Amino acid sequence: MLTDVRARTAKIGAKPYKLADGQGLYLLVTPSGSKLWRFKYRQLGRERLLAIGKYPETSLADARKARDKARDQLAHGEDPSLTKRREKARKAAEAGDTFAAIAKEFIAKCEREGMSPVTTGKKRWLLSLLGSSFGNMPVAAIQPADILAPLRKIERKGNHETARRAMQFVGQVLRYAVSTARLRSDPSRDLKGALITPRVTHRAAILDPERLGELLRAIEAYGGRPSTVLALTLLPHVFVRPGELRHAAWDEIDFVNARWSIPAKRMKMRREHVVPLSTQALAILKEARRITNGDLVFPGVGSIPLSENTLNQALRRMGFTDAEMTAHGFRATASTLLNESNLWSPDAIERALAHGDDGSVRATYHRGAHWQERVQMSQWWSDYLDKLKAADPVRDPKGSQDPKGLEEAA
Repeated sequence: MLTDVRARTAKIGAKPYKLADGQGLYLLVTPSGSKLWRFKYRQLGRERLLAIGKYPETSLADARKARDKARDQLAHGEDPSLTKRREKARKAAEAGDTFAAIAKEFIAKCEREGMSPVTTGKKRWLLSLLGSSFGNMPVAAIQPADILAPLRKIERKGNHETARRAMQFVGQVLRYAVSTARLRSDPSRDLKGALITPRVTHRAAILDPERLGELLRAIEAYGGRPSTVLALTLLPHVFVRPGELRHAAWDEIDFVNARWSIPAKRMKMRREHVVPLSTQALAILKEARRITNGDLVFPGVGSIPLSENTLNQALRRMGFTDAEMTAHGFRATASTLLNESNLWSPDAIERALAHGDDGSVRATYHRGAHWQERVQMSQWWSDYLDKLKAADPVRDPKGSQDPKGLEEAA
């Protein structure tokens, strides 16, 4: 058997020679001065060699351990050289499979599946928050502590909801890595309960008819950019989500049939939503058509969509605080007052709000249901808003008369 002393003192010769240790392991001494561990074995009747390492970086003891491991692989029908090549290829692939690379691939997949630009934009933003921490790490090397550290940093700034959403995003990416055979298991699942649960806060909304009238008059008198004023003027009449309004395009508006078809990719529930347009809504859109160019109905600066912050800041300048009203709050305003009127079926109101249905059968039926009721409800609602804006004495919606006998028809 070979000794460490003999390996260390082996002289360099004019030709390469071997110093045998036993059971196929030997040290190859080359004329260049290199001393290389090799394991000779036979696989399917053919002689093969396994390169183990270089002496003295790989010691005699480590070389023997590698030999024993290779012999064990042979005993189980494995080829040690092939196994080593596969392991080397796997490690090289892992080095390229960083969290950032897989996250970008995952976001691109979401885009191909029709996810809205707003949602994918948020995912890219979350990636930018995490990229400097473990973005360049191979996913296979990421541990729960690596994920928790940047999330705690976000949390310490008081951004509990952002930290929670970032955690969700990390889990989505890592589960995608698992499903595409780049990771064995998702390490983020061990962090359940580690973050502070953010308090649920409902978006502020005006529910008092008199105060709503004050808001409508304030919008009419607001001196902001025309597209901002028109967007805020239309929003109470259609009560869609702000993102659906801000990205509205002219090819979605049907002036002849008085409807606005919002494509599925922009909808939260990922299905097309058709909005009936009252005469007031049509008049607002015609004014917007007169003063705007390009594809967008409400362009911001530089022909990009208005930002939600633009709409909310306009409300602030009118004197309505973020605790009183938000752009999204028009949905709660409409939902509350329409339900309190007792004139419209709850299902028609839910469809107008583009809320999801609990059951698949119910969802299939309700996609095409209540359209005529929604058309009449849309006009009634716009007329009601006009009365509030004019500060006319308006009866409590509960006392309003049933338009066109719809209550009986329902």
